[in-house]
Amino acid sequence: MEVMEQVREGMHVVASDGKKIGKVEDLKMGDPEAVTSDGQTDPETGGLANTVIESFAVSSSLPRHAAERLLRIGYVKVNRSGFLAGHGYFASDELDRVDGDTLWLKAGRNADS
Repeated sequence: MEVMEQVREGMHVVASDGKKIGKVEDLKMGDPEAVTSDGQTDPETGGLANTVIESFAVSSSLPRHAAERLLRIGYVKVNRSGFLAGHGYFASDELDRVDGDTLWLKAGRNADS
């Protein structure tokens, strides 16, 4: 079973070194068969794909290319605690494992993300 399929809201999130980051607030499963918005937009209206991407980019305060990637591969939204309080987004390919009620991030991922 893939890590993303084991993630649940409310789980504790920790970096690979065990440093606590926060708790899972929300998650979205990705669609590996999904295409990017390139060539999928109507020049006049922007199309549905463009609207969804732009809306997520604005609400998440992420650059458009990052928002598009997260929507395509899936993500976990983390309510961060401590010095870097706020929200953080981690792509499904940045998740290492689930151990009990704890989600571990891969090495190189930390609370700064």
